[in-house]
Amino acid sequence: MKLSELYWHRITPLHFVLWPLSVLYRFFLAGKKLCYWLDILPSVTLPVPVIIVDSISIGDGGKTPLLLWLVDLLLAHGFHPGIVTQGNSDNAGPPAAVTTANSSQHSGGKAFLLAQLHGKSCPVWVGNDRIAAAQALLTTHPECNVIISNDGLQYHRLERDIEVIAVDFNEQNFGNGLLLPAGPLRSTLKDLGKSSILVANNLQNHYIDPSQQNKIYNMKLVNETAYLVLDPQQRKTIADFGKESIRIVTDADNVHWLYELMQKTGINAELHSHPENHRFKTEDIHFADADIVLMPEENALQCKDFAHGTLWAVSQKAWVNSELQSVLLRKLRGNPSSL
Repeated sequence: MKLSELYWHRITPLHFVLWPLSVLYRFFLAGKKLCYWLDILPSVTLPVPVIIVDSISIGDGGKTPLLLWLVDLLLAHGFHPGIVTQGNSDNAGPPAAVTTANSSQHSGGKAFLLAQLHGKSCPVWVGNDRIAAAQALLTTHPECNVIISNDGLQYHRLERDIEVIAVDFNEQNFGNGLLLPAGPLRSTLKDLGKSSILVANNLQNHYIDPSQQNKIYNMKLVNETAYLVLDPQQRKTIADFGKESIRIVTDADNVHWLYELMQKTGINAELHSHPENHRFKTEDIHFADADIVLMPEENALQCKDFAHGTLWAVSQKAWVNSELQSVLLRKLRGNPSSL
């Protein structure tokens, strides 16, 4: 268990020290945002619309499935999106395209996943400077007419046209509801801009203040289907694996929802968790006594080069309120009154 989990999901005596730091953090964010709004700090406007997709907490909070849903939506309606992200902070560098031939250790597991699933129709670029990455992407792919920034909620140097924020009220993501460092939140719901589009998962677990002016759209994460990594056409529901000997291998980012999946489906499996940004090796997924090895899609695709016939990837899909689809399309086509 991470040290942060000992206090981010509860209230302890330590919070008498941490809470004032959270207040200072909130004022710092508000002051920084104000400086950009007043043009004290310069911002950059790209020649195409920019959509920020981020999570309110430090966890993914459904942000990645939501982003994948958004890419599918844009492609289906004739747009040519491109994705920019900072990738793996441990290996930050100049702008670079993420392809299926790249190492996930350089680009980061989520950027690698995006490239694996949509790289041919939606270019993915990483770099320690999101603006430079976006400009390099547009230079290389002039057909792109929408930029999606994977994170960047508080990166106000990049002007955005639409801000889509994933909010997961699950205890592992929302925690005690406090800002960093006292809790896992990077922003409060009240501090989000009134134009921010909130997409909520596990909404029934949390009371929403009726005075909150941001409309909240519902999202459901579906993760009960797996496919064979060596033959993606072969698909099964998790429950279909029955009483086979199953091992589940994951990194720390995905361990909680996989554990919940085990409980929900009732499968009897042994769970193996590795640290964040773990570089998976052959021995991590080979078990002599296992009939099935399950991994979250993000991790399984990193093992594609040495995958075996028992490795299955568990995909996570977002089902989003259909009203949001119309809102986003109208906004992109120049009708801001839809928000």
